[in-house]
Amino acid sequence: MSATAPATETENILSINNIEVIYDHVILVLKGVSLEVPEGGIVALLGANGAGKSTTLKAISNLLKAERGDVTKGTIEFKGKRVDKLTTNDLVRMGVCQVMEGRHCFAHLTVEENLLTGAFTRKGSRADIAAALERVYHYFPRLKQRRSSQSGYTSGGEQQMTAVGRALMAAPSMILLDEPSMGLAPQIVEEIFEIVQDLNAKERVSFLLAEQNTMVALRYANYGYILENGRVVMDGEAKALGANEDVKEFYLGLSTAGRKSFRDVKHYRRRKRWLS
Repeated sequence: MSATAPATETENILSINNIEVIYDHVILVLKGVSLEVPEGGIVALLGANGAGKSTTLKAISNLLKAERGDVTKGTIEFKGKRVDKLTTNDLVRMGVCQVMEGRHCFAHLTVEENLLTGAFTRKGSRADIAAALERVYHYFPRLKQRRSSQSGYTSGGEQQMTAVGRALMAAPSMILLDEPSMGLAPQIVEEIFEIVQDLNAKERVSFLLAEQNTMVALRYANYGYILENGRVVMDGEAKALGANEDVKEFYLGLSTAGRKSFRDVKHYRRRKRWLS
């Protein structure tokens, strides 16, 4: 099934058009990926480990060079301007921030010092930065309690909150969030997704979420794309994807007959209708 645009009257803040990504000039990882994120929307990028989700986000934020990767075909546009040739710093200044998989806080800095590093590219007075910091603490009250704690000694959930808060300090209009649920307890995952939804509703920050946790992602997203082996194999409104039998059976291990075993799911992978 070909990728189609989310049904919305809102202009797209991000448009990816038929991109291909190659690592080491040999390994083709993304094969004609197209997707769109409407302004003020939450879009989920779903798929198993190795499907190409993180590579897609790194292609947008221009972090592929560090891993000997290149966008060899297609275009990436942010707010109507082509950005696939810009630097990561340029993109941050334009309003695109990525929260990397695995959180990546500065372990030797305090929580507050980590947050302040996010304001490095931001123009403004000390009062503006202080106000931005208080805004982060408003959305992440737990970080205010731990503001003087060394980040390396905080919990995984607090480190993820710190990473998102640090991105928020740059005053972004769009955040690329890579595997926010990885390694976290379900209760903490729900808390972080609730904050994402709150930021989207109140601050109008657009989100592109790369997630393996399909059930949670589709509950909070407006639209979703499913990647398989570097290709978009299915897309649609989040509620429709969550109700789709193919998605439920393969990605959630559920079918109308109930929960399926891993062996059954492996067999189903070989016969998926959208790849036949």
